Amino acid sequence: MKKVLSVLSVAALSLSLVLAGCGGKTEGQQGAANQGEGQAAAPNARIGMVTDVGGVNDNSFNQSAWEGLQKLQKDLNLPQENVNYLQSTSDADYIPNLTQFVKDKWDLTWGIGFLMGDHVKKVASENPDAKLAIIDAEVDAPNVESVLFKEHEGSFLVGVVAAKMSKTKKVGFVGGMEIPVIKRFEAGFEAGVKAVDPSVQVVKVYTAAFDKPDQGKSTASQMYDQGVDIIFHASGATGDGVFNEAKARKAKGQQVWVIGVDKDQSLTFGDDITLTSMVKRVDEAVYRVSKDVIDGKFKGGIVWLGLKENGVGLADTSNKNVPADVLKLVDEYKQKIVNGEIKVPETPQQ
Repeated sequence: MKKVLSVLSVAALSLSLVLAGCGGKTEGQQGAANQGEGQAAAPNARIGMVTDVGGVNDNSFNQSAWEGLQKLQKDLNLPQENVNYLQSTSDADYIPNLTQFVKDKWDLTWGIGFLMGDHVKKVASENPDAKLAIIDAEVDAPNVESVLFKEHEGSFLVGVVAAKMSKTKKVGFVGGMEIPVIKRFEAGFEAGVKAVDPSVQVVKVYTAAFDKPDQGKSTASQMYDQGVDIIFHASGATGDGVFNEAKARKAKGQQVWVIGVDKDQSLTFGDDITLTSMVKRVDEAVYRVSKDVIDGKFKGGIVWLGLKENGVGLADTSNKNVPADVLKLVDEYKQKIVNGEIKVPETPQQ
């Protein structure tokens, strides 16, 4: 990074965040050193996680990742303070936060989100004995495991749902930043819509932010005013505003829907406005890689998870609002994708 803030002051800020934000400790806990392939780490192994700017309560991928680590801690009966996170409020926090876990010799340090790719690469190259992992970015380093998802495949399926259920034949996509992972969401969604009904219009807007609910709300308002009746968002906490706008309109009797992302967002925002959600099983991926470290099986490298690997898909609660015939059609498309009969584009078609 071009700007390196006072490392001591930023690290001190990060320490205060982790102590205040999740009640854990970043010192005084001596996790066993990793002993190499095939040897299990001690039962008090420590796993740390650095959020991107969306924060740990983004109702999206940061929160899902943290839930995966919390489940790991409970399942393996690790001391509560041995699973912890540092929250980033800007990109200036990424390297200090990652470095804090690495220098304190935590057994694995997670970076959550595409925006952290270069920062994880830098920290990994400067600390070759440390083990790191990242969600949604490809980092080519032997001591990093990169977990990526075929968001375009899952998004294709919610595009099928949107096309079948839109009354206005106009649906919307709200993206956060225009980066490859979000472009995969957009590309898959539009491809699914057009596969079912080429006459359905897809309105697409990028907010350039993952942490601006007010911006999400105003964007959704403009879309609904244009006649869009279903919005699929891939915008982190910005998407909270999309749900808030839908809820306000639903209260006035307007029939609008939101398709959630990453998690089953009906559990947060309710079935009355959440048509379905395109679930990325970030929690399961974080759990699996972290447990590999504890079991001495960390390999590094790149892992892709799509429909075939059950890494993406529709939320289990989709049958509450999506009719059985539409879900049957979704399953037919899913099988064609898994079998290779349909290749979903990863970039939007011009």
